Amino acid sequence: MNNMPLLNALKEFVNKETISLHVPGHKNGKHTYIKDLELPNILSYDVTELNGLDDLHYSSEVIYEAQKILAEVYNAEESFFLVNGSTVGNLASILAICNENDEVFVQRNCHKSIFHGLLLAGAKPIFLPLDIDEELGQPLGININQSMNVIKDYPNAKAMILTNPNYYGMSQNLGNIIEFAHSMGIPTIVDEAHGAHFIIGTPFPEDALSMGADIVIQSAHKTLPAMTMGSYLHIKSKLVSKEKIKEMLRMLQSSSPSYPIMASLDYARNFVESFSSDRIIQLQRKIEQFMKGVCELSNLNIVTTGHLNYKQDLLKLIVKSKKGHTGKQLQEIFETEGIYTELSDWGHVLFILPLDEKIDYNDLISRIKKATDSMNFIENKQPKLTVPNFTSTVSYSYAGLKKKRKMVKNLADSVGEISAENIVPYPPGVPILLKGELITTKHVDYIHNIYQYGMTIHNLIENKNLQIEVLI
Repeated sequence: MNNMPLLNALKEFVNKETISLHVPGHKNGKHTYIKDLELPNILSYDVTELNGLDDLHYSSEVIYEAQKILAEVYNAEESFFLVNGSTVGNLASILAICNENDEVFVQRNCHKSIFHGLLLAGAKPIFLPLDIDEELGQPLGININQSMNVIKDYPNAKAMILTNPNYYGMSQNLGNIIEFAHSMGIPTIVDEAHGAHFIIGTPFPEDALSMGADIVIQSAHKTLPAMTMGSYLHIKSKLVSKEKIKEMLRMLQSSSPSYPIMASLDYARNFVESFSSDRIIQLQRKIEQFMKGVCELSNLNIVTTGHLNYKQDLLKLIVKSKKGHTGKQLQEIFETEGIYTELSDWGHVLFILPLDEKIDYNDLISRIKKATDSMNFIENKQPKLTVPNFTSTVSYSYAGLKKKRKMVKNLADSVGEISAENIVPYPPGVPILLKGELITTKHVDYIHNIYQYGMTIHNLIENKNLQIEVLI
């Protein structure tokens, strides 16, 4: 009668004394303001479209009012609750604008859901050049000047899709390139999954709607106290049909939307709207004190970008071992003291700090110190990895890819073939190799290296030899 492996695993985890440095933003319900709500059993809120509770897909009452207030807070013309994550916002936006064989400008390090949307639309992605941070070994954002030159070469493109900030919290000013795209009649979609809190203002980066974006998708659950999958979609545009967006959302979202998720989105909006200047000052002071405490530890470094065109989100903190540990090894060391972090890469661990000025960081600092004080130097430490700056185009439109057959090859023997799948390190969910992309030695070497670091890679076949599906 107790054959419930997932439920039992969750019960076991909940009973641990853990600290969340990961999503969702309510921090396992331990966020100060969530605790103050003293909510009853959440299942009592799990209802359906009853009289007085409205209908997400044809809202005219309380959901309509909640979304109207959301749009006012974010300075949008219209805003929508998403109950299937930012993924559904990305898909709906792309399918509302793009048709088969349309050329679309795409930031190469965008989330896999963007490529899924382009695949469903049958569009052809045109990749924009990236800025790469050598210390972090990760792409930051697009190279604005080089990207403008690319845009000039494709005057018939139907959309530009950007991601800002990146997963690590680095944000750039997109105003000039959005204005340039608008001058050519090209609307801009910005996946701002990690920036729902930017509307608070300084010291956070500028939000994408303020920079002129036409459609912005935000994962409220990542940094605000909303439930997982709870997201926002905002529109402010003369180039995009709001009715088409609504149509796509009705088609793609669940016909039985979760009322607890929607209620949490309403709460998260109220929370961020009421974040006063005094609270911002307190939050900044608390985080600066925490960072100072981390810097005083003997075995950790905080990593920041040296690129002047990028601003770091205050809630994202990147740390690495001074002793040569991989990111995965360091993440596991933190977990020995109940500290669960957002992600690890080849040499770093990412903390997502709570948007909570009342939090006491003393326990966290003590646990980090206890976990890391006894770390020994790693003699055979791995070399630093940098994501290659892949700017190639796919070999076919995504409509053409649907007609191709597949076969499995060893990864080591796949150079020169066309990939049949997106190869995606997860997290962060940014494809290193795209469906329809020519496989190069750089791809193969990088995939082998991150696999050896212990990173999870979606669509890579783990047999005796690493294998990959290719097109024939």
